[in-house]
Amino acid sequence: MSFDATLLVQLAANYSPVTAYDFQAPSAPVPYARQYALTNGAGVNQADRIFADQRTVNASTNDDLDLAGVLTDVFGATLTFARIKGMLISSNVANVQNFSVGGGTNPFINWIAGTTPTVVIRPGGMFLLLAPDATGYAVTAGTGDILRIANGAGSAITYDIVLIGSST
Repeated sequence: MSFDATLLVQLAANYSPVTAYDFQAPSAPVPYARQYALTNGAGVNQADRIFADQRTVNASTNDDLDLAGVLTDVFGATLTFARIKGMLISSNVANVQNFSVGGGTNPFINWIAGTTPTVVIRPGGMFLLLAPDATGYAVTAGTGDILRIANGAGSAITYDIVLIGSST
């Protein structure tokens, strides 16, 4: 299979004081744009695997995603990630509670620090991680390959996930 992707991160903000001025209201635009292009392979700015899905997690349960040999791509082929180069997790705006990413048994957590690390995603929020270098974030089958999405007590949550990585 062949792979290519382009990620565009763009921000267009305008910062202005609350106070009105007679002739001109000063403002400070804050533009930011960065584009990343990934081509087929396993080196710098390369990837060859992608997983994309919308998933639901019931209250007080976890969605444990095995990154080494269990997930399937859009064509039904089994995905075995050796490295994660990009991870996007987005909470549905209709969610009424937070959920966390990380932790669990055999956790894939080398992208955050600490002994029991997690990242909290709030309703409507998003988490984006990109590592376009050749190393990325290593997936270790059997000991470091589970990406946990944990939903606490309350109600079900829905989230979107995109994982981009390489097979070697």
